[in-house]
Amino acid sequence: MSEFALKSSRFRAERESSWKELQALVERVEKQGLTSLSAEELTRLPNLYRFTLSSLSVARGVSLDRNLLEYLELLSTRAYFCIYGVRASFGGEIIKFLAEDFPAAVWQVRWRTLASTLIFCLAAFLAFYLTNSNEEWYYTFVSDGMSSGRTPATSTEDLRKALYDGGDANAGDLNWFASYLFSNNASVGMLSFALGFALGVPTVMLIFYNGAVLGAFVALYVGRGLGLDIAAWLSIHGTTELLAIILCGAAGLGLAKGIISPGRESRLANLAREGREAGKLVIGCVLMLLIAALLEAFGRQWITDITLRLVIGGGLLLFWLGYFGYLGRKVCLER
Repeated sequence: MSEFALKSSRFRAERESSWKELQALVERVEKQGLTSLSAEELTRLPNLYRFTLSSLSVARGVSLDRNLLEYLELLSTRAYFCIYGVRASFGGEIIKFLAEDFPAAVWQVRWRTLASTLIFCLAAFLAFYLTNSNEEWYYTFVSDGMSSGRTPATSTEDLRKALYDGGDANAGDLNWFASYLFSNNASVGMLSFALGFALGVPTVMLIFYNGAVLGAFVALYVGRGLGLDIAAWLSIHGTTELLAIILCGAAGLGLAKGIISPGRESRLANLAREGREAGKLVIGCVLMLLIAALLEAFGRQWITDITLRLVIGGGLLLFWLGYFGYLGRKVCLER
């Protein structure tokens, strides 16, 4: 072996492990973003980048193997863009979040979403059965503040009127109503998420309670022969609103998992990772709740045709299923 080849081989052997480590980090950042790195790896990345630059400078100075120079130049360039690359605009970040991060976050927690859905539906069916058997159960599940005056003592005509009472509402009233609905629903969703820190028990209870309220509410209307009316009324906003609340519950269950079952990581590290993913989920759910509030305040007031309400609600349900099921899965597979 020539002296030149020996020098190049020794140079590579002494430094290659650091280059490979940098390459692995760069590939992860390129595929999954900086958020995929731990705090320790984020600190390590610029140090490895500077070390590689130093290696490149030495390699150029002593005119080492051309293939090695090209490798170091490419690796340094890729690392530079990972650390100092052009940041996306605010609008670009929003588009990326909606097109990739949010649907992928939902797909990744699909089994927790299923668990949250089952808890919600179990409570709804139980409350529906009990209230449909005896309307007095309605008061057990629905408080005075949530009933908006709709109780077993309300006449059937008044119950029906409540579903179609907004045809002449002005824009000012609807704006206020939309703001109120968003604030209320977002509070429920955030609580479902935040209470996951308490090992998920309060989260499960809150999901169960919301399902029970819905079941009792629907049973009241079904008992008066207004089943199709209430289904159409709920569909126009409920497919978005209820799904968002269920997803917030799934995010809360993720926090609970981070504490209860940390795996090989420490509880703190696992909770931090679960928290980052759950945070994406909750931000997206807040946007969904805003959409639901606008649909409930404006859509249900201005759209009073049962068929049209059902078409809109069904269309939204299909959209969310495709958005999370198809797009979310596709993004996860590409990553």
